[in-house]
Amino acid sequence: MKRSNYITRAGWDRLDKELKFLWKDERPKVTRSVSEAAAQGDRSDNAEYIYGKRRLREIDRRVRFLMKRTEDLNIVYPDPQQEGRVFFGAWVTLVTEDDIEVVYRLVGPDEWDVKRGEISIDSPMARALLGKAIDDEVVVQAPEGERVFDIIQISYKATL
Repeated sequence: MKRSNYITRAGWDRLDKELKFLWKDERPKVTRSVSEAAAQGDRSDNAEYIYGKRRLREIDRRVRFLMKRTEDLNIVYPDPQQEGRVFFGAWVTLVTEDDIEVVYRLVGPDEWDVKRGEISIDSPMARALLGKAIDDEVVVQAPEGERVFDIIQISYKATL
């Protein structure tokens, strides 16, 4: 399944911050440590050198991914016309069948974080929520079976 190319401003800022940190802080630091380890002589038994080279490859791979991915991403800003319906970037408060409130925000696939209540727009839950309004019932196919939720609040500000 192809990933969506949408991202919130906060998600973009996090990716940009990671890219700048890796390129301007982490990579030069690791490069210096690899140079110092290489100057010590035999590189085949030098754990610092071997680990440093491996870490450089990891950093370079992540930097390449971030640079390529950020070229394809579109920052989506909430539109006032979206109020009252669930679209990208919305904070949605739901009530489960067991009367438990849960809050999710629909974000891009590059920024989801369940601990922060952010779910990918490509997830089954987000797909079921798209276009719905307050008091709508949402049915989601979960691994443990069908789950039913009621939408009680929609907001495009993080004040829930």
